[in-house]
Amino acid sequence: MRLRLLACLSLVTLCAGCNYVVLLGYLIGGPPSVEPHYDKMTGHSMTAKDVVVAVAVYAPKEVRYNFSHVDRELAKFITRKMLWHDIVCLNPDAVQQWLDEHPNWDEPEEIGRGVGATHVVYVDLTRYTLYDGNNHELYWGKAESDVTVYELDEDGEGEPTFSKELMTRFPLAAPRSTTDISRAGFQYQFLTRIAEEIGRCFYEHFNGDDISDAT
Repeated sequence: MRLRLLACLSLVTLCAGCNYVVLLGYLIGGPPSVEPHYDKMTGHSMTAKDVVVAVAVYAPKEVRYNFSHVDRELAKFITRKMLWHDIVCLNPDAVQQWLDEHPNWDEPEEIGRGVGATHVVYVDLTRYTLYDGNNHELYWGKAESDVTVYELDEDGEGEPTFSKELMTRFPLAAPRSTTDISRAGFQYQFLTRIAEEIGRCFYEHFNGDDISDAT
């Protein structure tokens, strides 16, 4: 309890304009949680029994031109986040193998039937850039993605049950100099951030979780 009190007092010191009632809530019960968008919109949960998720990411040619495997990498990052939050997901390599072997697939529910998933989280990554405009001396990642969930019935037929558009910026507050971190290191952090924002559609998170991504 003493440690939590010290932590709260530190927050008060750092955030003189903060709402002290909220800080007191942190002290007593921890930061307030945020309900997943998916649960709120559908009344269901991805952590429910018998739910098996396949994550698939599509990136158009203009995105893959500069980042050839960003779709495959992002699918792995999202899957890792969801597994960490007790959502049963199929191995992203197995999902990608099916996609490679069936290049003429048409609808995302075909992916679910092909790999044995009950739900397909399909991400259309429409924008992805690492830099602050044309300034290649500053990293400021920006991404836009359309997230859609297709739920399959016992016959393998599916329909979209959830959709959300996301705009991700990283860092949240200001760009970062390219001398501070390697390109590969920054891209790893940026993909982690995109995966986190997508994952939050399906698992609980807490107010204050974004502090570490501000700069």
